[in-house]
Amino acid sequence: MARSDFAFFHTLRVRWAEVDMQAIVFNGHYLTYFDVAFTEYWRATSLPNAVAQAKDGKELFARKASVEYMAPARFDDVLDIGVRCLRLGNSSMQFVLEIYQGEQHLITGELLYVYADTSLRKGVALPDAWRAIIQQLETTKPTDLAKINLNE
Repeated sequence: MARSDFAFFHTLRVRWAEVDMQAIVFNGHYLTYFDVAFTEYWRATSLPNAVAQAKDGKELFARKASVEYMAPARFDDVLDIGVRCLRLGNSSMQFVLEIYQGEQHLITGELLYVYADTSLRKGVALPDAWRAIIQQLETTKPTDLAKINLNE
């Protein structure tokens, strides 16, 4: 995807503890970066967080995660992590994430979640309100994101 295809970005700085002996970010940390960025994306929607979902007996379960490496990040790099909902299924949500340092595209990833009944461990339909809020976020220009209230 192009950087301009993302309506949402989260910025973080690489910490010393995240680099390996090759002086680059250890590969497993990119999944943590994706998780942090996805959490901030979800927070931006104001949809129920994991605690609120659990009280309702339904949660987003991770079904798939993948990482593709194009170039490494290094200690003290400032990274922008784009998050985009690529597809909303009946009970699933597919997200693409890309990590940039400035304009350089470093990493691409995919997260697939299934909205499920926690006691049955079986997928249930995504709420229509969630769909509407996510679709609104995805059609918002990055410069306008701070101006909208997704829960109006």
